Amino acid sequence: MNLDVLRQVVEEFIPFNKWLGVKVEHIERGHITLSIPWRAEFVGDPTVPALHGGVISALADAAGGFCVWTGMKNPGSRLSTVDLRIDYLRPGREDKLFAEARTLRVGARLGWADIHVYHPNGQADLVASGRGVYAIKNPKPPRSEE
Repeated sequence: MNLDVLRQVVEEFIPFNKWLGVKVEHIERGHITLSIPWRAEFVGDPTVPALHGGVISALADAAGGFCVWTGMKNPGSRLSTVDLRIDYLRPGREDKLFAEARTLRVGARLGWADIHVYHPNGQADLVASGRGVYAIKNPKPPRSEE
C-alpha cells in the first residue's frame, strides 16, 4: 500500500473520519499516529467535561485499522473490524487527542494492532489503551472463461 495514498484515504475519503477531523501525524509500515482536534460536540459528560467514549474508541479503531492496512501486501485488499477492546484509563479532556497504533501481526486473513490514545503530553497523558483485530478481505482473482 502506498503510504501517501493511505494518508489521503484516512483524511479525505472516509466521511466519518473527515467529520471527526482525523489527521495523520505519522505513518510508516506497521506504525501510525492519528489525531483529532478538540470540539465541544465530542463531550460525553458535560459535568466534567470529558470526551465521549465513542469518540475515543472511534479514533482508536481508525488508528488500529489503518496501521494494519500499512502492512497489507495487496493494495486492493479491504479490512473491517472484528474485535476492538478499549480500556479507558482517565477522562479525555478539552485538548487535541492522539491515537498511536503499532501492528502486532498481519496474516492472510487477520491483522492485530496495539493502540494508545493520549493527549499532547504523550504516554504520560494516556487516556485509553486497546487492541484491535481486523479481518482482511483480499480481492478475488478474475475468473478465466473457458
